[in-house]
Amino acid sequence: MPNDTRGRMVEAAVTALRRNGVAGMSFTEILADSGAARGAIYHHFPGGKTQLVAEAAALNGGQVRALLEELPATDPRQVVEDFLTLVRPVVIESSAGCGCAVAAVAVAADELPHEASAAAFASWVDALTGRLATAGLPTEVARDLATTLITLLEGAHVLCRAAASIEPFDRVCRTAMALVPA
Repeated sequence: MPNDTRGRMVEAAVTALRRNGVAGMSFTEILADSGAARGAIYHHFPGGKTQLVAEAAALNGGQVRALLEELPATDPRQVVEDFLTLVRPVVIESSAGCGCAVAAVAVAADELPHEASAAAFASWVDALTGRLATAGLPTEVARDLATTLITLLEGAHVLCRAAASIEPFDRVCRTAMALVPA
């Protein structure tokens, strides 16, 4: 967790979004988890909850993008397999009640700006597209497969949470591997 108050608050917001979504996230929780004083809220986030949520989505989006950019690009099948391995622990957490912070922002009430979640998802698709294209897929095929993989991930969060099981993810993993061109 960052040493600075603002950074700790944004990190705490990511965790809160994963646990409770936007509607369930409270400043009391953010303050307790970050160790910040009550006055820090509007000092660091004059735009209030909307600004904090947008920055949390941007931070988490960047964290995930960085991980995706590090996937080895040896061949397309390996990229997909490595992606599924990378996201599996997060989906397991979803089966126990956590979710995706970026998705929480995307599905929140309309008064929240969805630009941060849209940008995060687009960056994930771009990162995976780059890895798949480097591994040998034509760019359009790589983009379609990358979009499918991110959609698979986000759908798995929901299905695994609802089922309290990782089984839906395991099923889509088998299908995802079958989608990869030989």
